[in-house]
Amino acid sequence: AVVSTQSTGDVFVTTGSGKMKESNVSTTVHKRSDEMYSLKMKASRAFFSDVCNRFTMMPFTLRAFEDEKKAKMGLKECVTHELLHPYPVQQDSDGKPVAQFKYTVLVVPNGNIRINGGLFDPSLFKSEHKIEDKEVLALLAQSANRKAGGKKKKKKAKSAAEEAKSEAAAEN
Repeated sequence: AVVSTQSTGDVFVTTGSGKMKESNVSTTVHKRSDEMYSLKMKASRAFFSDVCNRFTMMPFTLRAFEDEKKAKMGLKECVTHELLHPYPVQQDSDGKPVAQFKYTVLVVPNGNIRINGGLFDPSLFKSEHKIEDKEVLALLAQSANRKAGGKKKKKKAKSAAEEAKSEAAAEN
């Protein structure tokens, strides 16, 4: 049996001081919890049933619903009774905008495996800052996948063996 641990990570990026706080902007992204409660309002029951059928345990936005006003009506009772958890909008203490990345990692004996969170492509973003420390650049260039290093070694060994065969064939 393989023993593993699940861990989540939140990465916040800002141009401000780096001290995060919740903004007073209302959030539209929520996630279902494991709590059970019998909702009183018909609109709340219909909304929560729709959430359970369409989104299971994944986060969702209110824009995904046809009638956003009805969704907001049903949302209030669901949040009050902790059936749904809001993802609050974050801002820097200086009022600067914040970008947030979330991901989940499985920690297993032969290495860490990121199981969700999308891929980050730095070529899509421009920055006025650059990493100049050679040690940091070398670390960033390494693969986080433990299997990638083994494949390179095998490829090098295979190509060396093929090269030796071709040299031996050329000599004959």
